Amino acid sequence: MLIRTTVAFASLTVLFIASFSSSPAPACCPAPPLGRPVVNADQTVIMIWDAAAKTEHFIRQASFASAADDFGFLVPSPTRPQLEESGNDAFPFLAELTAPPPEWSMPGPAFPFGCTASAPSAGLSLSVRVVEEKRVAGFNAVVLEASSAESLVGWLKDHGYALSPAVEAWAKPYVEAGWMITALKVAKDAQDKDQARVAASSLRISFHTDRPLFPYREPDSRDAAKALDMKHRLLRIYFVAEARYRGELTQQVAWTGKPVWSKKLSAANRKKLLDFLKLPPTTGPAQWWLTEFEDDWPYALAPADLYFSRDPDQKTLQRACSQQRSSPWPTDVWVYAIAAAAVLPPVARRIRRVS
Repeated sequence: MLIRTTVAFASLTVLFIASFSSSPAPACCPAPPLGRPVVNADQTVIMIWDAAAKTEHFIRQASFASAADDFGFLVPSPTRPQLEESGNDAFPFLAELTAPPPEWSMPGPAFPFGCTASAPSAGLSLSVRVVEEKRVAGFNAVVLEASSAESLVGWLKDHGYALSPAVEAWAKPYVEAGWMITALKVAKDAQDKDQARVAASSLRISFHTDRPLFPYREPDSRDAAKALDMKHRLLRIYFVAEARYRGELTQQVAWTGKPVWSKKLSAANRKKLLDFLKLPPTTGPAQWWLTEFEDDWPYALAPADLYFSRDPDQKTLQRACSQQRSSPWPTDVWVYAIAAAAVLPPVARRIRRVS
């Protein structure tokens, strides 16, 4: 009786484990319609810094979590941006380039593509200048220059961006510093109306700046994230420059992002990346150094934007991986479940006859 119970318990335990292991694993300012929460979700960004030309190419691939069918988002830049469609193939290329060695395995988030956008209505506020209007990469983009954050919010409300006082507070330091705001609208596809997540197409924003930057500041999104049950998000930055760089918020508050991979790119890989991003071969330095950062980006108010500077540590860095080395034994526990079901009963009968 004890043997039968032990065999049954062992078989059920393996099947129980198998049932769980086979289950699938689960920078800008969003501007949603009133009462419909939107927050930044996972983001992957490619930043190419040309120190000689003082030019940054900022390519973002992002997904949003939203209960709204149609919403916009805002991207600040210190100077007038140039907006162009960028190839999506650059992102899987870089992910493969910086992946762990073959004997390791590391799961990563999927970054979906594609969405449609609805056009903002035409119009002009006396205190807001429309610098450029452009349809690009599936977005309807408007580059704005405002005399005050209040006038900017007024213009955006008049053009279908229903905003809150928190967004006005977010915009104020950018407007006061003379930055431009690019307003983009994105809408869910008809088949995605009931989905909380929506993905945005890759978009390249190029602008002149004294220091490379990522617009890390957001309006307070903690309540919206809670309403959408968003607990975690990952910010991944592929930073390309002439050397290894590091990211900094303020002297008092350290950035939570960490470098996970940092090496020089070969001439062949540099050419491939430029082709994927639809950039000319003369873009940036002649020798490229790629540093990949991962940031468990908290839903909290950031004290500043994220700026990058040359890292005193110029050592190469290989990705650290906490996964176990691959084993010659099968990793699918259903194999062991089937083996247990086939082997344990005959073993139990033999033991019973001997005893």
